[in-house]
Amino acid sequence: MASHKAGRMSEDIKRIISGKIRDLKDPRISKNGMITIVRCDVAGDGSYCKVYVSSFEGYDKAKEAVKGFESASGYLKREISNVLGLRKCPELKFIADDSIEHSAQISEKLKSIAAELDDKQDGADL
Repeated sequence: MASHKAGRMSEDIKRIISGKIRDLKDPRISKNGMITIVRCDVAGDGSYCKVYVSSFEGYDKAKEAVKGFESASGYLKREISNVLGLRKCPELKFIADDSIEHSAQISEKLKSIAAELDDKQDGADL
């Protein structure tokens, strides 16, 4: 991020889009109940914003949701401009991300390792 302003704007845009997910009527977004905005990256000049979208149901559902967000980008840009008081809202570029699915896999691996360690400790105590 080029400046503090871009960082603040990134967080504000993420908060606004996350709040508007339930207001969108697109079935590609609403039927995928577990959609989340992972992060937003605003360019230093404020002209572009990359919005990373992820789903608990996998990467394919995130790609489907990206299509829904792209069709609703006009509505989202208007809401962002109204809330933040911007004359020119950044162009929104939605990108599918699999970080939630990846973190869930890591969590499962850690749980299995912890269970194995507990079993070994229980066997050593006997």
